[in-house]
Amino acid sequence: MELSDWLLTTRDRGNPATRLDRRRPGGTAWAHGNHVRPLVHGSTYFRELLAAIRAQRSGDLLLFTDWRGDPDERLDGEGTEVGGVLREAAARGVIVKGLVWRSHLDGLQFSEAENRHLGEEVEAGGGEYLLDMRVRPGGSHHQKLVVLRHPGRPERDVAYVGGIDLCHTRNDDAAHHGDPQSVPFADAYGPRPPWHDVQLEVRGPAVGDLEAGFRERWEDPAPLTRSPLVRLRQLVHGEDEHADTLPPQAPDPEPCGTHTVQVLRTYPNRLFRGYPFAPDGERSIARSYLKAVHRARTLIYLEDQYLWSPQVVEHFARALAAQPGLHLIAVIPTVPEQDGPVSLPMNLVGRVTALERLRRDGGDRVAVYGLENHAGTPVYVHAKVCVIDDVWASVGSDNINLRSWTHDSELNCAVLDSAEDPREPRDPAGLGDGARRFARELRLELSREHLDAEPPPEPGPDPVPSSSGPPPDPLCDPVRAFGLFAESAAALDAWYDGGRRGPRPPGRLRAYRPPELSRATRAWSLPLYRLLVDPDGRPLRVRHRDAF
Repeated sequence: MELSDWLLTTRDRGNPATRLDRRRPGGTAWAHGNHVRPLVHGSTYFRELLAAIRAQRSGDLLLFTDWRGDPDERLDGEGTEVGGVLREAAARGVIVKGLVWRSHLDGLQFSEAENRHLGEEVEAGGGEYLLDMRVRPGGSHHQKLVVLRHPGRPERDVAYVGGIDLCHTRNDDAAHHGDPQSVPFADAYGPRPPWHDVQLEVRGPAVGDLEAGFRERWEDPAPLTRSPLVRLRQLVHGEDEHADTLPPQAPDPEPCGTHTVQVLRTYPNRLFRGYPFAPDGERSIARSYLKAVHRARTLIYLEDQYLWSPQVVEHFARALAAQPGLHLIAVIPTVPEQDGPVSLPMNLVGRVTALERLRRDGGDRVAVYGLENHAGTPVYVHAKVCVIDDVWASVGSDNINLRSWTHDSELNCAVLDSAEDPREPRDPAGLGDGARRFARELRLELSREHLDAEPPPEPGPDPVPSSSGPPPDPLCDPVRAFGLFAESAAALDAWYDGGRRGPRPPGRLRAYRPPELSRATRAWSLPLYRLLVDPDGRPLRVRHRDAF
């Protein structure tokens, strides 16, 4: 397998201004020799993050970006509020630098005040925190990243990247009883919305790439906002408009694993004054998806908050049409987070039209599911995960929609493992690309949770694969896994349809049945959806070609 078959070359990225692809001899566009670990659920990530921050000492570096930050969100019980943890780190001499979206007004169900208060905590300890509104109109900084560097102790260097913000509602676990510290949400999720999410722990040279991406944003000389009202408020609150200089970047950590990692971003074509590191924007997340989807032969496994936008899913639909053996599983929220009379149709119309497009070419090879906990409460799926043919895996902040692929800032990591999965030495994709351990294990971990399935016993040393019949774990076979998802959801749906008589079947999957939208509802909600919910951040010349 050639890495360039699945990953973007420097030319493929389409952004010669970034330093990411100039950091290594020969302009290699990815980092070899990493160890990446998926942290499924906010509680898992928050415990790991807390321990890592508390182990930092004077002179270490802590960099973070976020969409929302709640200073009182507890990472692991009383006394672990994120604002206090960051303040204490700064007070003991850790160099703490934060870049958080300034956000829209709280009255619009955003987080302006919370993000400002987290900054006050950080700065009280001596750290620096910038409220960043250098986005397109109506856009946001959606990246979720923490980088921890340790001069003199590089073996401790680590970065966390994915879908989990440092805020309320995220601290849930596999039982999905929800975070006690919640935010207002659709009624269907109850007072403590169950929450499903994924973050990556990255160790090795890719930590340097993620830090370099942070530095590009930090060193952007443009004003943090163009709004005269906001700039006046900055003066009133005494907010710092200028970023202090960061210490020089340390050498990358040494290789420590078998994972090749490519850092991918979205930046919009920022109006009037582009990003110096992406003057025309960057759409490497979109381009990476398209390259990988083009190679899909057996299974595309998605977990996504939205799965919107006919323009985006068109590429998945074409792959389904071109490959009659290709299947697609998508795990999404059963109910959007906003269920008002105007917001609900705007949130649904993009999804409904996208699913119609997928099913037109994929038919019964497309399966879409929602999740619930064992009490029957829907679980809000906030994860942003894609696994293709158990070879290529992507985890990050982006959703499958036009906003994430073109308009807001986003951050993903694509991972290719040089280690093949010993349970499946065959070639499931028909491309000479055997299943890779990281991608397969990620899909299996998520699938087992949704199916309430236990992993099979560990094989003995040097297992000899059978030349016929299924592998030891039926979930390893992508087509069999597709059938197991369908069987589990059908059993649970039948239990509900039968009045919930007898024991509840195992599993948490429910077949997603999109609501009917009348022609009149589509007529008024689709234009609003395109304008407000899923805008396009591409340059006009690119948009007119319908390219990324």
